[in-house]
Amino acid sequence: MALTGVRVIELAGLAPAPFCGMILADFGARVIRVDRTKVAMTVDTQARGKQSVALNLKSPKAVAVLKRLCVQSDVVLEPYRKGVMEKMGLGPEDLLKENPRLIYARLTGYGQSGSYARAAGHDINYLAMSGLLSMLGRSSDKPYAPLNLVADFAGGGLMCAFGIVLALLERSRSGQGQIIDASMVEGAAYVGSFMWKSRSLGLWNRLRGENMLDSGAPFYDTYRTSDGKYVAVGAIEPQFYAELVRGLGLDDADLPSQMSVSDWLQLRQTFTRVFATKTQAEWGRIFDGTDACVTPVLSLDEVLSHPHNQARGSFFKDSQGEISPRPAPILSRSPAEACRSRDPFIGEHTRAVLKEYGFEQAQIEQLLSAGIIECNEAKARL
Repeated sequence: MALTGVRVIELAGLAPAPFCGMILADFGARVIRVDRTKVAMTVDTQARGKQSVALNLKSPKAVAVLKRLCVQSDVVLEPYRKGVMEKMGLGPEDLLKENPRLIYARLTGYGQSGSYARAAGHDINYLAMSGLLSMLGRSSDKPYAPLNLVADFAGGGLMCAFGIVLALLERSRSGQGQIIDASMVEGAAYVGSFMWKSRSLGLWNRLRGENMLDSGAPFYDTYRTSDGKYVAVGAIEPQFYAELVRGLGLDDADLPSQMSVSDWLQLRQTFTRVFATKTQAEWGRIFDGTDACVTPVLSLDEVLSHPHNQARGSFFKDSQGEISPRPAPILSRSPAEACRSRDPFIGEHTRAVLKEYGFEQAQIEQLLSAGIIECNEAKARL
C-alpha cells in the first residue's frame, strides 16, 4: 500500500485525530495508538488497522517510554490543546532534536497561535469561526451544523492526513521532518474556499436558504415520497431540469421558468405534490438511466444493498457485521486494504510494540509491575 513502512504514533483523542490515524492505517501506515491506562473502553470508533499501547502518562517513566516510541517513528499525531505536550517534555522542539526526520502533526480546533489557541471547542464552534456556519440552514431559520462533518472530519482529520502525506513527500527530498499546525477552523474554511471564490458569481446574493445551492431552489432539494422516504434532486442545468420535468409527468409549458426566483415557492409546491404520489423505488425506476439527477436518499443501512454501490464494493461489513465505507480514493496499483478485524483492546499490543522498539523483556515486566504500562493480550484471546 502507498504508506507501507511509515510508522505513526497517535495520541488517543476524539473524532478528528482518530479519523486521521485511520486514513493513514487504511493506506498502509503502521499506526500505534497510545492510550491511557485504567480506561475501561475507548471512545475511538475509528481504530481499524491500529495497534494499542497503554501508558500511565502521569508517570515520568511512562513519558520516557512514549518519547522513545516517538523519536523512533516517522510521524507523531497529537490532538491536545496547546502546551500539553510541552509540559510533558514531548513538544516538537524536544523530539525533533532527537529525530530531525520526525513529522509532528498537531491537530486542534483553533491552531497553535492566536487568542483562542488554548480554548475548548467542538465542531460547531470551529465551523462558526470559519464563516461557513453562517451560510448553512433553511430560509427564515437559524444556522445549523450538518452533523460534525465539516470541521472535525473534512477540515480536521482529512486535512491533517493530507498535511502528513505532503510532509512525507517533502521529506523524501529534503531528509527533514517538520511541524504541521492543523487548525480545524482553517481546514474547514479551506474546504469551503468555493464559498468565497464564488460570491462574485451571484450564487449567494440572497438570504441564507434562498439561493440555488442552499435549498432555496426547488430543483436542488429533497422530497418526501409516498412511502415516507426521500429522493434528492440536483437538476441544475437546463437539459437535466428538462429530464426532471419529463420524469415527473409535467409539461414545462405549464410551469414557471426554472430560474424565476419569485416563482420558486410555487414550483416547489408542485414538485412536493408530485413526488408524494409514488414510492422511492417507483421514482428510482423512472429516473434511473436518465440525466435528471434524481437519486434515493439512502440510510446508513441501505447503502450496502444499492446496485451501484454493490458493483463497486463501495461499502463492506467487518468481522463484527458493521457496515463501513471502503477507503477512498481507489489507487490502481497500491489500493488501500481496510482491516476487517475488530478494533484493538486498550493495551492489547503494548508488549509486542515495546519489544519492537528495543525494550528488553525484563524492562517490560518491570514497567508492567510498576503500573507504568498496561498489557491486555489475554483479553484479546478471549
